[in-house]
Amino acid sequence: MKKSTMTVRPVEPAQDLPGAAAYRPAPPPAWKPRTDPAPLLPDSEPHRVLGTAAARLDAGLMRRLYAELVRGRRYNTQATALTKQGRLAVYPSSTGQEACEVAAALVLEERDWLFPSYRDTLAAVVRGLDPVQALTLLRGDWHTGYDPREHRIAPLCTPLATQLPHAVGLAHAARLKGDDVVALAMVGDGGTSEGDFHEALNFAAVWRAPVVFLVQNNGFAISVPLAKQTAAPSLAHKAVGYGMPGRLVDGNDAAAVHEVLAEAVARARRGGGPTLVEAVTYRMDAHTNADDATRYRGDAEVEAWRAHDPVQLMERELTERGMLDEDGVREAREAAETMAAELRERMNADPVLDPMDLFAHVYAEKTAHLREQEALLRAELDAEDER
Repeated sequence: MKKSTMTVRPVEPAQDLPGAAAYRPAPPPAWKPRTDPAPLLPDSEPHRVLGTAAARLDAGLMRRLYAELVRGRRYNTQATALTKQGRLAVYPSSTGQEACEVAAALVLEERDWLFPSYRDTLAAVVRGLDPVQALTLLRGDWHTGYDPREHRIAPLCTPLATQLPHAVGLAHAARLKGDDVVALAMVGDGGTSEGDFHEALNFAAVWRAPVVFLVQNNGFAISVPLAKQTAAPSLAHKAVGYGMPGRLVDGNDAAAVHEVLAEAVARARRGGGPTLVEAVTYRMDAHTNADDATRYRGDAEVEAWRAHDPVQLMERELTERGMLDEDGVREAREAAETMAAELRERMNADPVLDPMDLFAHVYAEKTAHLREQEALLRAELDAEDER
């Protein structure tokens, strides 16, 4: 058998286009940062208050935080039970993250706006939204279930991180109008891997928009651990690349989260621009009732975090400092049970829905296509009634 032969031609040197040398830039001048990055860097350890500096905090605020934590935990367990009873289509529990939810709601003034994700129904309830209205979307009855303008709560956002540019836009518009308004946008660690997150932070910093970004780092984006999403030292470090401060806080310490968010909101309100806050917390329950968390994490990990339960941390702290007694604990738990009983009763009643509402809040003025669909559905419903 003869060996095949192949002729190898020499590689000719690359030829520059005419005048190419003129486009070769000279070495750049010495680089200088636009701002000093040191003040923007987060602390090396999450900020904590409980067990350290809680004595300096207002006792009334601490008791309010505790009462809302107890109510929030009961709200989560009741909503989860409603999914098992078929009264909710899906529920993304925030059990274990109640400190973030409560602090985010309580830190805002009435004129401010909250931009929640799908997991943040508790924050909306603490801000004053009817619990049934907060769950209407997850029940499948309405697209939202409440009037965002009335409550200053944007629609619960299911697509990851798309609410963040909306928050920046509202905050920037308020600043241009001279309104004293701050927007607080909530997102999970999984949302930080979306382009909307980065675009929102960039615009917010450039415009110095009065917006606070709260990242609830609960360890997993469904089943994907944080280590497979980013190699950054922390999510708070991402703030530096956009020119805003990054803060790292213990997300199970309600007092610490409230303190850090209060500082960020005050800074935004006085014109200091945005802040990125990473709250390190943990999702005790599965991603939703449709998820099997045992496939990607072990019981030992979950139990380790139960020892850092936000409700127990606050109760222990207040009891040791004499800010809470047995009557106070009982009062908080009874109030939570009353809320849960009312929620059960109202959610067990079948809603009365009008199919024509599908077309009521799509456009300010209905398009020709929408009117055509509306007429078609009305004809089908009329024919059904006749039969």
